[in-house]
Amino acid sequence: MRPGFMRLARRSLPCALGAILLIAAASCAGGGGETEADAVETPEELEARAREIHERVITADTHKDISGNFAPTDGSDGEDPNERAGRKVDLPQMREGGLDLVFFVVYVGQGQGNLDDEGYTDALGAAMSKFDGIHRMVDDLYGDQIGLATSAAEAEQLAAEGKLVAAIGIENGYPMGDDIALIARFKELGAGYMGITHNGHNQLGDSNTAAWYGTEEEPQRALHGGLSELGREAIAEMNRQGIMVDISHAGKRTMLEALEVSQAPVIASHSSVTTLRDHPRNLDDEQLRALKENGGVMQTVALGNYLKDPAPRNEAIAALREEMGLPAARGRGGRGGRGGGGRRGGTVAEQPELSDEERAEREASQAEFQSRVAAEIDPEFGQANVQDFVDHIDYVVDLIGIDYVGISSDFDGGGGIEGWDNAAETFNVTHEMVKRGYTEEEIAKVWSGNLLRVWREVEEVAQRIQSEEGR
Repeated sequence: MRPGFMRLARRSLPCALGAILLIAAASCAGGGGETEADAVETPEELEARAREIHERVITADTHKDISGNFAPTDGSDGEDPNERAGRKVDLPQMREGGLDLVFFVVYVGQGQGNLDDEGYTDALGAAMSKFDGIHRMVDDLYGDQIGLATSAAEAEQLAAEGKLVAAIGIENGYPMGDDIALIARFKELGAGYMGITHNGHNQLGDSNTAAWYGTEEEPQRALHGGLSELGREAIAEMNRQGIMVDISHAGKRTMLEALEVSQAPVIASHSSVTTLRDHPRNLDDEQLRALKENGGVMQTVALGNYLKDPAPRNEAIAALREEMGLPAARGRGGRGGRGGGGRRGGTVAEQPELSDEERAEREASQAEFQSRVAAEIDPEFGQANVQDFVDHIDYVVDLIGIDYVGISSDFDGGGGIEGWDNAAETFNVTHEMVKRGYTEEEIAKVWSGNLLRVWREVEEVAQRIQSEEGR
């Protein structure tokens, strides 16, 4: 039985028994008045209640990727955050979906090796370009709509004023190189959290993906065996500066050691649950229990491949293509590579120039293929959706409690699922939680309360450390 269903059944059973008893009592009394059955909440009433809750709580998404030329002011082509231009998050969609707070991410990847001065210099330049873009958005272009929060209190104040809220997360500590002093600079620029690693080990610690450092004999070969000494120093400095430590993408040993080293709670800015989807990017039960002990929070991520295994769907689609004599899908199968099999069953490999008759025949075959995917594959192997997403939230709640789970999308970096595929669809997550019996207080915790609590505690630790240093 799915954990989400278990949770719903557990919450609904007392209400159902109560309703039965009240109906029976009304029948015995012989009265003609309204019974409990008449007062049962309709789907329309539940949706209306969910919309009221969604309006009242602060909704926060801790991971939205941005382009290298974000919010340009020099007339160059780039990502204008106030335009609907095919991206999953922009200011109009945030307004439409009621998404209040978004961490815009300063992400810089690393090539093979590149753990040297040249690599660090290039990475720092790329990171600073993204910091600059976020500041252009809030300072130069759209400050009337969105403000930058550098603390939990600022986030709440901006939301209370009716403004959209931007915060900054750094994905991958690689751009700091071996210069601990850069962490203070990142704080000055508004960084709310910083990740230890991304894909591939770096100078701070081992990733959950060895990448370039792996070998054929040992694909996940360790570089440090967990945190490096520099990584330990970086966490200490993040604690001192009041920057949340992000353990998403870190290897398990690195993550557990980070919890041991950190004086403050940590976050997993965009991860999900290993038990429901065995993927190296997710957290297993041991890690989740350790996260609770630390007081941190796992921001459940709406990236399909981290929510459910796409392999059965992809295999079914491949078999159908073969049966129909269609060419194999190219690449990762469209959204299926990250979302559970692809809404349209993958893209077709490039074909030579076709005649009008051949093109019509090909289009008819493709239409039949899509029809059969919808009729034969979707019912059994649907792509990841909001229900799957909330299953992961349910699992964390059931295992370690309501206070240690939050929400992230990884929009514009691979995230997006059926029902929450862009910021405009954000209400659907709240709606699903209401359907499962979550209270408004619980929904407020999951959407932002738990994250803001960690953010405050991180700030308090920084104040204590700095106060002790000043004695």
